[in-house]
Amino acid sequence: MPSKPLKSHKSLTALALIAAIASFAAPVLAQVKIGVVTSATGPTALVGIPQKNTVPLLPTKIGDITVEYISRDDASDSTNSVTEIKKLISESNIDALIGPSGSPNAMGVIQFIADAGVPMLAPVGTAAVVLPMTDAKKWVFKTTQNDDIIAKALVGQMVKMKIKTLGVIALNDPYGENWVKVMGELAAKNDIKIVATERFLRTDTSVTAQSLKVISAAPDAVLIAAAGGPTVLPQTTLFDQGFKGQVFQTHGAALPDFLRLGGKKVEGTILAASLMLVLPEIADSNPSKKMALDYIAAYEKLNGSKPATFGANVYDAGLLLQKAIPIAAQKAKPGTKEFRVALRDALEQTKELVATQGVYTMSAADHSGFDDRGRELITVKDGNWKLLK
Repeated sequence: MPSKPLKSHKSLTALALIAAIASFAAPVLAQVKIGVVTSATGPTALVGIPQKNTVPLLPTKIGDITVEYISRDDASDSTNSVTEIKKLISESNIDALIGPSGSPNAMGVIQFIADAGVPMLAPVGTAAVVLPMTDAKKWVFKTTQNDDIIAKALVGQMVKMKIKTLGVIALNDPYGENWVKVMGELAAKNDIKIVATERFLRTDTSVTAQSLKVISAAPDAVLIAAAGGPTVLPQTTLFDQGFKGQVFQTHGAALPDFLRLGGKKVEGTILAASLMLVLPEIADSNPSKKMALDYIAAYEKLNGSKPATFGANVYDAGLLLQKAIPIAAQKAKPGTKEFRVALRDALEQTKELVATQGVYTMSAADHSGFDDRGRELITVKDGNWKLLK
């Protein structure tokens, strides 16, 4: 039986031409890969869970560019953070990283991020991830208010209340240590004497010894410098031991579980934090109010509960990337070293970007970008957050 004749050279050429035309008609979209590392389990879970739950709300299409988010849980362990991020860099070839959740975790991965040339958007409290600026930290962008912005508001209130002596109970980690430094400097400038400074670990189940030492120094007020669940224990212990002075918290206490776990023992707390805590009292003219309301509504629809402000730190990271990615894509192809450099540069040039907690304006010296629009003075009244008036 004769074999079937082969297609002619002209036929093959025509088919190739048709295939080429088809490929131009339906171009393959560029894809950006974003790694996300959160502490959805472990001691930092009250911070990490709303961050992990926010990831599905981040933009998956920016113009003609698709965005893939590769989410990992470091279980609140700094060693796990390094392991997961190394995998995301070497195996997934990520163009940027959002995370980790904890300040110690973030501090521990900065050099790896810098060596790989991958921009990192850190949703953590400590300003030490971006200050003082170094060659390594130029790859890090912080999506929370720097400590000094929050501290200035707190110290201003202390001066108004004629507080002269202060005790400090701080986490024994980069978050707590930076707060001890910042508060020490600001207190001295405002004639407030710090009479006791005590430290504790995130995993501690008792701070009785620390609180007794602080109370024995008889301060007018106490500042608790912690983040997430650990914000509650020092304050409830002070209450149980009969401390009657004013208690201040940092923005690390800005979560629903602080009110739930602390109950009446945290009544009267003063903190400076995001407008998200008191949105009904915020004027409609505030540019961040609508952004925050939209985020909260989307989060609640997806998860059945309102988010802590820590989740907004990840949402804002998505807004920053949404603005920067198209600019970087004009200079280089996603997945390349050149694109990541261009993305870093675009993030650094962010100007007046309205987000859920304030307005970002970055620069070579400022990789947080918040000003006074990024915080409000807030108190706990009748078990709820209220603007301090």
